[in-house]
Amino acid sequence: MKLAAVGSNCIDHYKNLDGGKSFPGGGPVNMAVYTVRNGGSASYIGPVGTDDYGRLMIEAVGAKGVDVSHMHVVEGKTAVSEVELIDGERVFGDYDEGVLETYTLSEEDMDFIAQHDMVVCDLWGKVGVQYPELRARGIRTAFDCATRPEDPDAQVAIPYTDYLFFSSDNGDTPELREQMKDYQKRGPQLVIAMLGTQGSLCYDGKEFHAYGIVKCDNVVDTMGAGDSYIAGFLGGLADGRPVEECMHLGAATATDTLQYFGAW
Repeated sequence: MKLAAVGSNCIDHYKNLDGGKSFPGGGPVNMAVYTVRNGGSASYIGPVGTDDYGRLMIEAVGAKGVDVSHMHVVEGKTAVSEVELIDGERVFGDYDEGVLETYTLSEEDMDFIAQHDMVVCDLWGKVGVQYPELRARGIRTAFDCATRPEDPDAQVAIPYTDYLFFSSDNGDTPELREQMKDYQKRGPQLVIAMLGTQGSLCYDGKEFHAYGIVKCDNVVDTMGAGDSYIAGFLGGLADGRPVEECMHLGAATATDTLQYFGAW
């Protein structure tokens, strides 16, 4: 798979780890790195600031084998998310989106994205409103709503999204299934709910597919687990695998990520 990961990036600053420790991250950035880790290729398209964090982001992402030719340096601050690690679970604090606040894709960016097999963005990426233009270029689209599929930015993107992901803490319930059916009717081919320790659920317009987890004996940090799942799932789709195999690949990729600090 050749993935174009677009939009948000941020420095995850762990306040209570070694007196304060920073890791490059952000949903699309993570998905690009995991795609390369799984044997695919990926580009990240998005802005960083002119600060030290911006330089760190470019160097770290590039060192993982991701194409950073369209990572743009913009006057200002790189996005930073404050994180605390409590019993292996990441708890988010303040978020400063920095130069992401006014980000949009240029025509040249979109032409570059169209050279890939698939494009993925998350809710904080600011470019869901440009999905109609990306879809018009013939590229398959994926969108991560996180825990907020009802957010206005997500609602704008849904009709132009082929593969829609979101997270839920409520498990597989009749209400969740109705919600997924409603989203699928609006345009996506597949709607995938990531359910944490309860696995995942996928609706293809005809039937639901359920998958559990790949056991992890040493959970160190849950940062990036959902992004890992998405990268693994999309990689399976690009290879033409059945939905159940894509769900397994997503779960297995997430388990790899659970075993170290930071997203990657």
